[in-house]
Amino acid sequence: MSARTPNILWIVTTQWRASAFGYAGDPNARTPHLDALAAASVNYAQAVTPHPFGPFARAAMLTGVPSPENGVRDYFDPLPLTARTVAHDLTDRDYATAFFGKWHLGKRDPAAPLVGEAHAKTVVPPEARGGFEFWEGFESGFLLNEPWLHGSRLPAPAKFPGYQSDVVCDRAARWIAERANPAAKNWLCMVSLEAPHPPYDAPAAGVKAQDPAMIALPANVPRGGEAEAKARKELAGYYAHIEATDRAIGRLLAAVPPGEGRKEKGEGNEDVVRDTIVVFTSVHGDMHGAHGLFRKGWPHEESVRVPLLVRMPGVAARKDEAAVSLVDLRGWATGWAEGEPANGIERGGLGIIRSAYSRISMPSVVALPYQCDRVWRGVRTKTRKLVLNADGSPWLFFDLEKDPLEMKNLAGDPARSGEMAELMRWV
Repeated sequence: MSARTPNILWIVTTQWRASAFGYAGDPNARTPHLDALAAASVNYAQAVTPHPFGPFARAAMLTGVPSPENGVRDYFDPLPLTARTVAHDLTDRDYATAFFGKWHLGKRDPAAPLVGEAHAKTVVPPEARGGFEFWEGFESGFLLNEPWLHGSRLPAPAKFPGYQSDVVCDRAARWIAERANPAAKNWLCMVSLEAPHPPYDAPAAGVKAQDPAMIALPANVPRGGEAEAKARKELAGYYAHIEATDRAIGRLLAAVPPGEGRKEKGEGNEDVVRDTIVVFTSVHGDMHGAHGLFRKGWPHEESVRVPLLVRMPGVAARKDEAAVSLVDLRGWATGWAEGEPANGIERGGLGIIRSAYSRISMPSVVALPYQCDRVWRGVRTKTRKLVLNADGSPWLFFDLEKDPLEMKNLAGDPARSGEMAELMRWV
């Protein structure tokens, strides 16, 4: 009898929207390594972030509990020290756990500049690291080059030369290599990358930005004005960081066996198969001029839709149109660690009841330039999206089947009142 006890690798990026990949049909994106991962993975094509803003989404992903119920309501709220995360779950199941990269859930000084060394050098104490046994990263700071890292082996912040995605992926790959001993525990490793987050004009590991005039824009970006010019300029840098980070992720994936893993003897002389399940996603997207808007926090597809690829040994690659969210990832990982078959999520296993909808929301207004101007909550299915204001009144309603670019808001259409009333039961 063979027991499957998989290693689990989470690769989590920031601001990488679901459409910005070669495999998703984006003519601007050069993503050969992630295209190859997609070709070997279950592609959850309807995946969403529960909250299209970094701290809220990270807290929900780690805890499996949406914000603000997980304790993170405001942009500067730290993850509560009492919060239980996927790292606690897997430690209890005798896994080694490690975190590398951007944390953005620690206690920060709201008066300090968001961009720069002040937040990049903010020390996250061991008790505030979400239960990860090994931790090496940075709080924030948006330094895509020469990041400052601290943690288990670095008690004080140290500056590392190079591109942030390269540095973080290479250090995570070394930690994984150290676990190659057959006697080593199974592991969960979370690799959290800031790119392709602004500043989009930062150097991207030698990748030359495309000519802004040659960037292909979707029809929902207004033409001929400031929004188009800004979108073209920023997207040129955005796609350069996408290419550079795809390359860094490719090197990390090369350190992880893509097949069935190694077979060894367990304590009871049973066969134990060391698979590695790879999860790739992003905490949110970026509007990039769609509807004349920029950045995140907005309920539109460019902001709430995220990539979600899951490479599971023994499970055939395919596209899955089910409604899934980043809040599901903790349950999936815990189920795998308990011996659930890798294809359990295909059957609705791991204690998850498969639903036709995903809830999305913004629990507070983040007072930064270009961000969403209101608190909202909503529900998204494969074909519809309803978004309510804080007082429960309809703000947006889209027929995603006929209008995937969300060009026509149907919230005020009396003919759609029945559909909206049905969706309101799920919000």
